Amino acid sequence: MSTSASSTDTTRSKIHQVLGGKQPWFGKVVKYVWILFLCLTLGLPIYVFTVSVDLFGLFGGMPSLAEVENPENDLSSELISADGVSLGRYFRFNRSQVTFDELSDDLVNTLVLSEDHRFYEHSGLDFPAYLRVAYGLLTFQPSGGGSTITQQLAKNLYTRNRDRGLDGTIAKLGRYPRRIVQKTKEWIIAVNLERNFTKQEIIAMYLNTAEFSSNSYGIKVASETYFSKSPDSLNLQESALLVGMLQNPTFYNPVLRPENALSKRNEVLYKIFRSKYKIVAREQYDSLAALDLGLKFKIQNQNEGLATYFRTVISTYLMQFCAERGIDLWNSGLKIYTTIDSRLQKYAEDAMLEHMKGLQTEFSKQWEGKNPWVDDDRQEIQGFLRMRIKQTDAYKNLVAKYGEKSDSVRIMLNLKKPMTVFTWRGERDTLFSSMDSLAYYKRFLQSGLMSMDPTTGHIKAWVGGFNYKYFKYDHVKQGTRQPGSTFKPFVYGLAMESGYSPCYVLEDIAPSFKVSGTVWYPPNSDGTRGTGEKMTIRQAMARSVNSITAQMMKALGEENVVEFAHRVGIESKLDPVPSLCLGVSDVSLFEMVGAYSTFVNNGIYTKPFYITRIEDKNGNVIENFVPIRRQAINDQTAYKMIYMLMGGIEESGGTSLGLSRELKIDNEIGGKTGTTNNASDGWYVGVTHDLVTGVWVGGDERAIHFPSWVFGQGTRTARPIWDKFMMKVYQDPTTGITKGKFKLPKSGLDINLDCAKQLKSDSVKVDEKPWDINN
Repeated sequence: MSTSASSTDTTRSKIHQVLGGKQPWFGKVVKYVWILFLCLTLGLPIYVFTVSVDLFGLFGGMPSLAEVENPENDLSSELISADGVSLGRYFRFNRSQVTFDELSDDLVNTLVLSEDHRFYEHSGLDFPAYLRVAYGLLTFQPSGGGSTITQQLAKNLYTRNRDRGLDGTIAKLGRYPRRIVQKTKEWIIAVNLERNFTKQEIIAMYLNTAEFSSNSYGIKVASETYFSKSPDSLNLQESALLVGMLQNPTFYNPVLRPENALSKRNEVLYKIFRSKYKIVAREQYDSLAALDLGLKFKIQNQNEGLATYFRTVISTYLMQFCAERGIDLWNSGLKIYTTIDSRLQKYAEDAMLEHMKGLQTEFSKQWEGKNPWVDDDRQEIQGFLRMRIKQTDAYKNLVAKYGEKSDSVRIMLNLKKPMTVFTWRGERDTLFSSMDSLAYYKRFLQSGLMSMDPTTGHIKAWVGGFNYKYFKYDHVKQGTRQPGSTFKPFVYGLAMESGYSPCYVLEDIAPSFKVSGTVWYPPNSDGTRGTGEKMTIRQAMARSVNSITAQMMKALGEENVVEFAHRVGIESKLDPVPSLCLGVSDVSLFEMVGAYSTFVNNGIYTKPFYITRIEDKNGNVIENFVPIRRQAINDQTAYKMIYMLMGGIEESGGTSLGLSRELKIDNEIGGKTGTTNNASDGWYVGVTHDLVTGVWVGGDERAIHFPSWVFGQGTRTARPIWDKFMMKVYQDPTTGITKGKFKLPKSGLDINLDCAKQLKSDSVKVDEKPWDINN
């Protein structure tokens, strides 16, 4: 052995003795580091593999790639207008997906620079970020998380699939074992995501699965909720606010905690300013940081937005449609394309609100100091509210709790409590009992409007009332009321089909009918049996003269009028009685508009419809919808009825003469008013060559109406809404609704329609008294 080797051994021996015969500490560190390295190198892949295959059921299953890409549990179904505007959604969790192309550049840049600036460089796991996190923990100086955008997406998707039995035996051992397994699965999912999707797809998927508080799931709903815009229109400061919410949606909710949200938004903006890409200059950062949050906050629900009544009414059909196909409407992500035009819908809603506010003021003034529920003799109905309260849920719930004869029911019904009520000046907080609330709301007039394209059958606007939050009942299709004189065109339509001319002359004399052993003479609106004046039946319909309509009814027969009305589109049961000619059988606005459209569409009845197609969340068409059509009457009869309806505008004394002058310029219009005897229903149906629109106004029930027929007639209650609506429509050329003339029959007219000339002619022979009861 050499001297050098002996010297080395002696040195080692001395060191060993100094250390008490133990191995040096740094040797142990090196040893343990090697052991750890070998364990990680050999054991980690084994551990990851066992987790991925759920060995012995210890770890729980993994969501499939299909489940990760297309989660099925919370996509809202969307209702879309004919012009591409979202009308609303059906959801449990309000979430709608967007593609990467539907995201603004500012939003994408803000997300990447703020949350994962090496996003385009890593493959799902950012190891430099993990080292930074580890160093921060060891030095007690935490410097943020290390999760990548892909990992956050994996977490969102894994968490949303937890209810599918993805937790194994280890998860039952406690919080930390469960968390370790969960984190492992997120890493595995993240790597799989990077292998199967592009970076752009991952960004879109992440933003689609994120939660933003206020019942907003996904970036599309969030941008609509907080800024009333789509994700492709988000600017830098708006993007910064939403990206900042990702870390803690509730804590950074700009509505609930605006100070936190503002601070977080500016923190995100500062990150962008400090980034190496120099997207934001110092001056721009200072300017943006000084701005307020700029919210246009509006939570989406069934009480808000356009076409609230329409959305609710058709949900019944949609649920049946989905049930027959094994689809859940509330979470399947359907795209339901409707015929509603968002512009016409808004104009219709605005027109109704503008008129009803003033009309309600007039109604309340006329009933000041009195209750508006009266009988046919104009006497207040005693006990009206006591009878009506028994129809309410509040009464039924109290009876179920206390018993019908208990005094507690009466006491609780009259107990005042805080509530928010509707007023035409906005919502108001007050103290009302259930009886107070009933009495208050029964005093409001109600209304409905429907507008459709007579050729295609497409419903363009559906307004079931003026405030869905407080008045749920739909007055387009759900409600039926007496149409009054708006039913008369069906009597005259049969007359045209039977060979009568619009220029046929009769005298204003009420005919007599035998009804239940008595003789009935239909009175005119002024209560008389007529003046004896000669007039054409066009003039009679234009002026809404009851006596002449009744004469035609007697000549044609009640059963025949019922058959004709059903043929052109009325579906409700009609009683074949003499008074049917004055509109005593209940019908819906939906039916009336569809039937009037038959006249405009050359005698072809097209059933009104409102859905064109339904697609699944991937854009695959589930069903296309086509209109139901039939030739109801010939085109000659149809055009004669158009000419009759135009009489309301053209004839002296016509009930449509009061329409705005601008509507009549270079335009052909037909229309008919309707008012029931006690003024509880006011109607107006107006027709143009490309739009048929009906309006109804009345009390919540027939016992509630104007104190006089003059103030409650359709010319004052319903026609002004039609007028305002059409004025708005014509002022917007983008709607495609234009002024113009009605279509003539293809073969031309088979009669002369110069009624003025015929009425003046001495050769005109008045019909031989078809009103005589003995005829």
